[in-house]
Amino acid sequence: MCRVLAVSHSGFYEWMGRAPSQRSQDDSRLTRLIRESFELSDRTYGSPRVWHDLRALGESCGMNRVIRLMHLAKLQARHKRRRLPGDTGSRLESHIAPNHLQRDFEASGPNQKWVADFTYIWTAEGWLYAAAVMDLYSRRIVGWSMSDTMQAKMVSDALLMALWRRGKPSSLMHHSDQGSQYTSDDFQQLLKAQGITCSMSRRGECWVLIPIQI
Repeated sequence: MCRVLAVSHSGFYEWMGRAPSQRSQDDSRLTRLIRESFELSDRTYGSPRVWHDLRALGESCGMNRVIRLMHLAKLQARHKRRRLPGDTGSRLESHIAPNHLQRDFEASGPNQKWVADFTYIWTAEGWLYAAAVMDLYSRRIVGWSMSDTMQAKMVSDALLMALWRRGKPSSLMHHSDQGSQYTSDDFQQLLKAQGITCSMSRRGECWVLIPIQI
């Protein structure tokens, strides 16, 4: 290879053992700072904002250098988050149950009162929805499910997991909000088939889940 490239053997081995140049060392240090700024922005900052962060830290580097280092480190800003998802489903008034729980979050034994809710988490691939069912006696999650769509099947799957793990409890109350997933025909039929009493918070009331222990 040295012969083809017309390079002396001694020159090649000198290059192999040579310490990184000051420029390379500075690039490595700046890349670490760039990565910190990028990660702290939830991976949403492009080179202009990262460059401003570096300037605020007292670094004297040009925009083109930041662009080059971000490209080498494969740091590409993702699009801003979409608007928070809303419950666009319809609530069937005939499927809205009374609030039997009445904020009484105490239970004398397991499998008496289960409360359910779901949330959404932003990921690099979009919104991820996670549903959970909690036993108020132990304050532990007894069923859960995840989905990339906010549909009734997600909350049904969480309840089915809880039933599978706990058997078929008797005299069980299931409490949730009035989300369209919980008022859907499919979910209501599941409750009836399992002999579960349905309870729902009043509209606009947020007291559904309380602190969770995993």
